[in-house]
Amino acid sequence: MRVLVQRSKESKVTINGTINGKIDKGFVLLVGFTQGDDETILDKMIQKIINLRIFEDENNKMNLSIQDINGSILSISQFTLYANCKEGRRPSFTSAMNPDEATVLYDKFNEKLRKIINTQTGIFGADMKVEIYNDGPVTIMLDSDELFKKA
Repeated sequence: MRVLVQRSKESKVTINGTINGKIDKGFVLLVGFTQGDDETILDKMIQKIINLRIFEDENNKMNLSIQDINGSILSISQFTLYANCKEGRRPSFTSAMNPDEATVLYDKFNEKLRKIINTQTGIFGADMKVEIYNDGPVTIMLDSDELFKKA
């Protein structure tokens, strides 16, 4: 599982001309799944995300989490996080999880997030227009294979 975390001042996702999700201060999460991912990774990634201290405190030091600032999340499915560009000019997406399985994990991920924090979403597989007002800019890649590798 890969999640690209972008600190945001405000962001929204529009589908067919209609705003589907909108947040003020918080995170935009671009979320992708790969073969072998399952539900066991969701809680670990959620804990990492909600406890990331990448908002400034009173001393302008990145020391506060999204919960500390009472922020929100805009979660967007993003299979292209698993693009392989090693050969040729056209990316290969064979590492991305098939859409039927990925939809289930993405929905469970957002359902779990909503129990903790205000979470808005796009629609899996839809043609989405995402407007991100990246704050900082601060952008961090979380990869479950790197974060939670078994020794």
